[in-house]
Parts: sequence; C-alpha cells; structure tokens
Amino acid sequence: MFEKYPFEKLNELLQNIPHPDEVISLTIGEPQFETPKFIQDTLCQNAKLLNKYPKTAGEEVLKEAQRKFVKRRYGIELKKDELLPSFGTRELLFNFPLFLKPKKTAFPNPFYQIYEGAAIAAGSKINYMPLIKENGFKNALSQLDGDEDFIILNSPNNPTASVMDLDELSEWVEYALKKNAVILSDECYSELYFEEKPPSILEAALNVGNKNFKNVLAINSISKRSSAPGLRSGYIAGDSKILKKYLQFRTYVGCASPLPLQYAAAVAWDDDEHVKPFREKYKKNFEIAKEILGIKPPKATFYIWLEVGDDLEFTKKAYKRGVKVMPGRFMGRKGQGEGYVRIALVYDEDKTRKALKIIKELL
Repeated sequence: MFEKYPFEKLNELLQNIPHPDEVISLTIGEPQFETPKFIQDTLCQNAKLLNKYPKTAGEEVLKEAQRKFVKRRYGIELKKDELLPSFGTRELLFNFPLFLKPKKTAFPNPFYQIYEGAAIAAGSKINYMPLIKENGFKNALSQLDGDEDFIILNSPNNPTASVMDLDELSEWVEYALKKNAVILSDECYSELYFEEKPPSILEAALNVGNKNFKNVLAINSISKRSSAPGLRSGYIAGDSKILKKYLQFRTYVGCASPLPLQYAAAVAWDDDEHVKPFREKYKKNFEIAKEILGIKPPKATFYIWLEVGDDLEFTKKAYKRGVKVMPGRFMGRKGQGEGYVRIALVYDEDKTRKALKIIKELL
C-alpha cells in the first residue's frame, strides 16, 4: 500500500491555517537559481532534434560526458558498459527494483519516499534502517537482518545531510560481496560539498579490490549540481553484468530522454566551473544558518535537519509566520523523523536570512 507523498501530507496539515500572502517555501530540494545560460543555449540549439526518437541506451555524446565526469571527479575510468544514462534518478530509483525483484530491501529511515514506493511495487519486504542522532545519522551494518538482497544507501544524505566516509562505504561493499547482495548508492548531492569531496561507493569498491564493481551501483544527477532539476539527467554506473540486463528491461519502460535534453545535459556534465558559484551560494547560506541558528554546517547538501520538539506544531507555527518547512515524520516510518524538520536552503541570502530569523524566533 503506497503512502501519501510527504508534500501531500504537508498540504493537508496546512490546509486551513492562515498565513501571509508571501510564503518562503523551504520544503523541497529544488534549487531556486537560474540554470546556466550555456546549458539553456545548447537546449535551444538542439530543439530541431525533437523530430527523432531517442535511444534507450542514450546518445554517445551524453554517455561520454558522464564517464568523463566520473573520471574527473573520482579518478575512475569507466568502461562503456559500466554506465547507463537515465531520465533523472527518480525513475531509476523506482524502476530498478522492479527489474531486480529483490525479496528484501533495506534503506535509510527517514528517506526519499521513492525508495519505499519502489520496494512496495516490487513486492519486496522492507528493513527501515534508522538514522538517529546517536549514530550520526548514518547507517551501520549492524542494522541489517542479514537476509536483505538489495540495499539502498544515500550519502550525502537527504534529509539529514550526513556524509559517509570511504572506510564506512567500503564495509558495505565487502558485505555486499559476502552476502551476494546488490547495493545501490544514491549520490545526487555529491557535488554540493564545501570542503572535502564526498566519496562514491565506486571508489569504495576499488578500495576493497572490487575492480569490476560486482554488486555495486552508484546513481547521480545534475539536478542539484547544475541547478537544472527540469533537465532530468542522471546515470547509473557500476556492475556491467547487472547494467546489461537492466538496459534490456529499460527498452520496455519508455524512459529515454529527448535528444535536445541529452545534448544540453552533456555540456552540463562536461563542465565543472559552473558548479562552483552554486556551491558558494549554499556555503554562504549555511554561514547565515550558523550565525542565526547556531547550527554546525554539514559537509554537503543544502539541508538542515533541525530538532524542534513537536515537528507538526512547529511546521504550523512557521507557516503562520510565512515560512514552510517539512515535518520530519512525513519523511520517515516507525516514528523516525519525529521532532525534526527538514529545511532546504535553496534561496538567495536575503530570503534565507529572513526565513531563518523567523525559525529562530519559533525555537
């Protein structure tokens, strides 16, 4: 049985609450900065290609740009059959489990709700692995039951902003090999870092001698990296034997990206300079948050996982004052997330400062 999506629950919670005409919404991980012009221009220049069907496997120009990104970012030279482009990562997260048909899935709790929806659709049992203050909001092998054949990790994490290090990821890779379980690592916030670059599970695989990435897959996206969530460009990379079968499955799904989007995405993946200003904007927002809320800025993402007491009451009070936040319980199960709200710092400095001052007054 599918749960209502967090935003639907939020709308119901706030339905009859009076609020100012202008509301600053900090609920969704959608960058509010303009997509760089060179990406927009490439999209327009290739609009003529709308008269052609795109390949399910993706155009070589896009696949090459994504492999080059992985080489620059992680120092890993992927073979051609070790990466597959996708129409964003949301569709990947939903249809990959339908392809894999796992008997039991484990993933972080709280979580991005697609993880749960996919497991339910695939008929998989679920192990909700709690992210709590005591474990630094990171998952550990001790949280597994031992019979999971599919594990989703998420680092940098949504919603808690925690980041797993290379040694921690390496332990998960070793476990996957030992138990013959498949690990999918959601790394969509990997480029919104401020000091150290968060590691990929692909690096962890090589770190333990798993040179063919057996049972290991990573996904990533340009939505946050390039302030281009509407471009819908992602990839899945790793175990070529799994990807070969998954590509065949995808030919039936009908999720190929339109050609103009692929060419625009290719220039985005191929360039790192345009990402730096976005990183600086988010870093500045966290400096403002540290000043106003006294929080310790995370290593990556644009999220604050803020402890507030009663997350539902806090959300309603904030809305009355013109600020929208996401109650933590809407992103978790079995009580996880209660007492926290997720705040997405996706606006400019002025709006961020205004919203955080209101939040400070309510704490």
